[in-house]
Amino acid sequence: MKSEDTPFEGGPMDGRVLPVLLGITGHPPKTYRIPVPDPHGGPPTVLVYRRVPRTPGAGRGLTGLTQRWKYAYDPEGRQSRRLNWPWSKPDRPDATPRGKPDDTDG
Repeated sequence: MKSEDTPFEGGPMDGRVLPVLLGITGHPPKTYRIPVPDPHGGPPTVLVYRRVPRTPGAGRGLTGLTQRWKYAYDPEGRQSRRLNWPWSKPDRPDATPRGKPDDTDG
């Protein structure tokens, strides 16, 4: 597996550079989560970092793709949103089944 030394900005990891494994596309993951154990034995705190371009506008090739990344601290630790495929339907357990209201066979 390939890895790339990736800098971290903000939060407790500010200024550190860690080797991050690259995916099959050659990019590091969009979100990097670091679990920090609680000293009193409670549940661990999770630090969340989001991938951003290292230098906006620079490092772009002829295709316009960013080649270098860094991680920026996300203090809110928002959950990443699910993939929204066009053929996916939202989960709605309260929805009535399709068909005529008087149809007993469905």
